[in-house]
Amino acid sequence: MPPAPDAITPQDGEICIDASQLRPGVHVRLPVPWVEHQFMFNSFVIANEEQARLIAAMQLPQLFCNPTRCKVQPLPRQPAAAPLADMLNTLEKARLSAVVAAGLAEKRERSRVMNELRERLDVAQQHFVGATKAVEGAIRAFAANPREAIKQVAKVSEESTAALLADPDSAIVLIAEKAQDDGYAAHALAVMTLSLLLGKQARLPEQALRALGIGALLHDIGKQEIKSSILRNSERNRHEEAIYQTHSRTGREQAERAGSLSQPMLDAILYHHERFDGSGFPERLVGSAIPLAARVVAIANRFDNLVNPVDYRRALSPSEALSTLWTREQKAFDGALLPLFVRAMGVYPPGSIVQLSDGRIGAVVSSAPAGRPLSPKVMIYAPEVPRRQSIIIDLASETNEQAVTIERPLRLQARTAEELDYLLPRRKINWSYMTERK
Repeated sequence: MPPAPDAITPQDGEICIDASQLRPGVHVRLPVPWVEHQFMFNSFVIANEEQARLIAAMQLPQLFCNPTRCKVQPLPRQPAAAPLADMLNTLEKARLSAVVAAGLAEKRERSRVMNELRERLDVAQQHFVGATKAVEGAIRAFAANPREAIKQVAKVSEESTAALLADPDSAIVLIAEKAQDDGYAAHALAVMTLSLLLGKQARLPEQALRALGIGALLHDIGKQEIKSSILRNSERNRHEEAIYQTHSRTGREQAERAGSLSQPMLDAILYHHERFDGSGFPERLVGSAIPLAARVVAIANRFDNLVNPVDYRRALSPSEALSTLWTREQKAFDGALLPLFVRAMGVYPPGSIVQLSDGRIGAVVSSAPAGRPLSPKVMIYAPEVPRRQSIIIDLASETNEQAVTIERPLRLQARTAEELDYLLPRRKINWSYMTERK
């Protein structure tokens, strides 16, 4: 694989150096394809003499250095000497070859891990597409044939519940980073999936989870009677807000006429906007007077609305949404369920863009183990690395003093299109994979 044209010419701020100038602390960029060397990155600061020797052994005609990234400046250029390969003894050559082989094997392992992750994402994508079509069809047919619509919705809920319960260590989270025209089905699926995750964390039995899923899918069915201009208005006046709030009762009435929904399903539709502190609607219920299914759906619904609001400019990152629920809105939700939801999602939920302590950015691709809640697996943004072989760092395995940690979550709006295309290529499914906490 030939190097890209920009790999063999200096980039902004770079100078040309050779192997004789290398030492620990010097920044170096290798002008060869990522797959042809054993190092984690093409561009990095040399950590030790061993790395300097390995780079020298590559016998590259030129190297590049960005002095502003150096901890120490490169050594003075030395006169040309015999090729390093000719100077090394047989044992040292064998040792360096073994180091190179181990590094390349590690890259192959990362590729395998990424392929497994991609397969899981493909399964999630297929499920999402099929479920979206089914829910869209059910909603369109609800007024004319509510019984058949509910059968379709029940099937989606049953299949989704079965998928979650069949894989106790992971959950497919289908929360879309939705466009304005994605409509009811995408939101309904997100709320259903989050409700099931929370219900599973609360150890609800399978039958209750299926009922919960149906109620979550139908929670906004009453909005079909409200003008889109009101639904999409993030600054409704008093009259418009009164109309908006009718969707809870209207939805309950429509669903009740179908005659086949259980009480928890109907409760989720009617009371999903009630708040634990009595500030919700339609009946301003307080605390445990709010049925359990509605309390679960309320948390899931609010979370998705924070991440995917009507006004996209107000969208929060997954971490910001969790922080908002926990620090600003905690009194509005069940004090037993909300901690379970935070636990299920993680401090840095999958799909979050984060900045690491070494300055790099990445996307959380798998949640942290229970004992290390701040240490998930992170895929690093490294445009020189093919995405199918993306670098994934397991922060929970970092134990030395120089261990990389997450410094802070980042907002999607603040990142470039190139970064997001690399880190979240399926941005229509913002939350793609999650390992469930135990």
